[in-house]
Amino acid sequence: MKSIFHYAIAIALIVVMGSCTTSKKQQVFSVNQAKQALDTALVQYKLMYNSIPDRGKYPTSTHKNGKTRWTPPTGWTSGFFPGSLWYLYDYSKDETFRDMAEITNAALDTIKTYTGTHDIGFMLYCSFGNGLRLTGNEQYKDILKTGAKTLASRYNPVTKTTLSWSWGARMGWQFPVIIDNMMNLELLFWAAKETGNKELYDIATTHATTTIKNHYREDYSCYHVVDYDTINGSIRWRGTFQGASDSSAWARGQSWGLYGYTLVYRETKDPKYLEQAEKIAGFILNHPNLPEDLIPYWDFNAPNIPNTERDASAAALIASSFLELSQYVEEPNKSTYYLAAEKILAKLSSEEYLAKTGENNFFILKHSVGFHPKGLEVDSPINYTDYYYIEALLRYIALNE
Repeated sequence: MKSIFHYAIAIALIVVMGSCTTSKKQQVFSVNQAKQALDTALVQYKLMYNSIPDRGKYPTSTHKNGKTRWTPPTGWTSGFFPGSLWYLYDYSKDETFRDMAEITNAALDTIKTYTGTHDIGFMLYCSFGNGLRLTGNEQYKDILKTGAKTLASRYNPVTKTTLSWSWGARMGWQFPVIIDNMMNLELLFWAAKETGNKELYDIATTHATTTIKNHYREDYSCYHVVDYDTINGSIRWRGTFQGASDSSAWARGQSWGLYGYTLVYRETKDPKYLEQAEKIAGFILNHPNLPEDLIPYWDFNAPNIPNTERDASAAALIASSFLELSQYVEEPNKSTYYLAAEKILAKLSSEEYLAKTGENNFFILKHSVGFHPKGLEVDSPINYTDYYYIEALLRYIALNE
């Protein structure tokens, strides 16, 4: 998710970053390349917008037959397409993209009171959060406040976490919490500051602290799912739903955690969250199964490595996270994270991953993995991959200009 304050932070800390002189000697990417990729994105997303059959549908990925997969407003990925349009408006200042973003936002208005998912943070903050940042629209502010209250209603003081999947009973779970939920805390932090409601802040930090305790292993890899007992708060089960095995390190899960703890540190300045983010970064960068180009396999412990799919979605998240994380640490880690992000962006912006205009169902990046065990969105374009890739490109430009 995109913080309303991200760019302000990046620019304010440019003095700390300097001119990135450490990276220039090893530079593998450039501002011009970032802008070329964004120019491609402008063409693709205008074509994508014009391909939408009705304004109640959002492009999310592709089916196995190659056709676009659409999601309704209640789908957890619905906020990423309008969020990407807002980012492209931010980059281009083209009012056409503002108009498209506002129109696609409109159908998400009802999500503010939707109690069926924890992903209301993704759905509202990527769309209305970016819209508020760029336009100051007071209506967007009211939607976000209401949405934060709806999200907070999923908090359980016994488990000290917010509920993830409302359908968990079908799997025999009582109170499933997934690592992805770290991303939705950003909406709570924003609302706490906007309204002065400390309870929202406390829910976010308590969830983050509980997740450190119960989701993470000694090597700082994380489980995908932790199921809690709602009577005494004990852990009933740990495992995976989308990873290779219960003991594996699902790549996007590791990147959700990296991004999540980086944003929690930004919002709290509590060093324990920065330490957690750096430990997760260390796990990723030092893993023996991480390819040399830093685009991870869909699971760090996937069977058949190296003959299995890479995941551009995890890579885009890692790149965006590293660019922000580099602003909060000293050398040598500052350069380590920055250079890793630069290397990832160089690879994602190559012909292997970056689609040609008019192709790839108008998505920007190829080769993401959604739900490998079920064979869904395997080696597919996905809208959240595009969203975090665009975000990473914008952060890269902000740091270098």
